[in-house]
Amino acid sequence: MRIIVCVSVVCLAVMASCVSAPEPARQDSRATDSAASTATGTTDENKARAMALVQGGTAGGTTAGTASGTSTSAPSAAATEAVDTPPPAPGVMTPEEEAFLNNYLARLQYMVYYDERSVIDAQSAKVAVNQANRYLIEKLGLSVVDFDQIEKNKKDQQSAYQAETGGSIDLIQYLAQKYNADVYVELSFNATPSSSSGKFYATAQGSMKIFDTSTAQLLGSVAFQSPQVMSTTSSESAIANAVAASVWSAMPRMTDQSKTLVKNSMSRGVRYEVLIQNTPDSRQISTLRRALAKVVREVEQISYSPAETRLALYTFKSRDKLEDAMYDASERAGLLDLYLLYSRGKSFTFNSGL
Repeated sequence: MRIIVCVSVVCLAVMASCVSAPEPARQDSRATDSAASTATGTTDENKARAMALVQGGTAGGTTAGTASGTSTSAPSAAATEAVDTPPPAPGVMTPEEEAFLNNYLARLQYMVYYDERSVIDAQSAKVAVNQANRYLIEKLGLSVVDFDQIEKNKKDQQSAYQAETGGSIDLIQYLAQKYNADVYVELSFNATPSSSSGKFYATAQGSMKIFDTSTAQLLGSVAFQSPQVMSTTSSESAIANAVAASVWSAMPRMTDQSKTLVKNSMSRGVRYEVLIQNTPDSRQISTLRRALAKVVREVEQISYSPAETRLALYTFKSRDKLEDAMYDASERAGLLDLYLLYSRGKSFTFNSGL
């Protein structure tokens, strides 16, 4: 009986200890698994790095630097640089661009001359041009190129005109560009004289054609006609008075229309033409175009050859800032020695330096 009791007591003690003993900690098991996983991951990463070194920088389609999978989502700097920034939508301008455009239109520069193909005597042509210039000076406060100066430069600039353009544009357009004119106005008219009772009469009628200086594009025209004008001196005096009166009366309409037409043509910005001499590498030109597209509104490649490349750039920037932009873009394109040969108005000629 004593033995049985002792055994029972022992059994009870064992059962009690079993009930009171804590359950094995699962946390230790997870910690062990985590440690094992970390060790395995570290081993895999080390293997990947070793494979990358052996295989020239890749392991299983990933770079050694992205073996952990944490940096593959961020594009490289080179990839980001290669993506062109899209130009703003045409007609949508920033406040800075609107301010530039308004200032540009308020300061439009004109060069007025007569249509050399029409039958106009030199005296009447000079009267018409001088009267138009008088309006620009007195009413708009602008500087002008007078008739005699244009006549003189038609002779003096012949050699430079041929060297720079090869005759690709009209001499008068070349001079308008040379004088930084935004608008070239071409006068065409005829006068009808008459006389009666020792008095001389005349009427004049014609048109003012408005051209964009940089492109020679016809923007519009304004027709004009004078009332009958009388002179007691001579028929020539009557004709001169009729021409002067008709031109003066047409000038306000011409300037208003030119501002509207120029503004409508500038939805993409001011058009600049850039010629780059010596461009044997078309890939460099492609890189240059993409670099320019990030700082101007639009880039158009007009032509390409190993000898030269022509570009049209549209931007709301001044001439000086556009020249600076060309140097910055050429450096990114590897054209480190690009330099300006000459410029006139909105036309630039560079040499690549290659």
